[in-house]
Amino acid sequence: MSNNTNAAPGRASPPESFEGAMAELAQLVTQMESGQLPLEASVAAYARGSELVKYCAAQLEKVESQVKVLEGEMLKPFSAEGDEGAQ
Repeated sequence: MSNNTNAAPGRASPPESFEGAMAELAQLVTQMESGQLPLEASVAAYARGSELVKYCAAQLEKVESQVKVLEGEMLKPFSAEGDEGAQ
């Protein structure tokens, strides 16, 4: 009965969105950091986390390419200070 790692086909499916993948990834990290997962479940969680990271990276690359098109292939650096809008 403890073979839940193989009996959860819904977990192996691609995430519905970037935000969903990030939420699932955060949940996996929390579970793994708790130290309460058995070894097999930890390995399965690590594998799923790796899949989610790849998915998120691909989504970010896709969005970056869309932004490049919108900006005319000249991606501008982001100013974290917000000097232009500061009072």
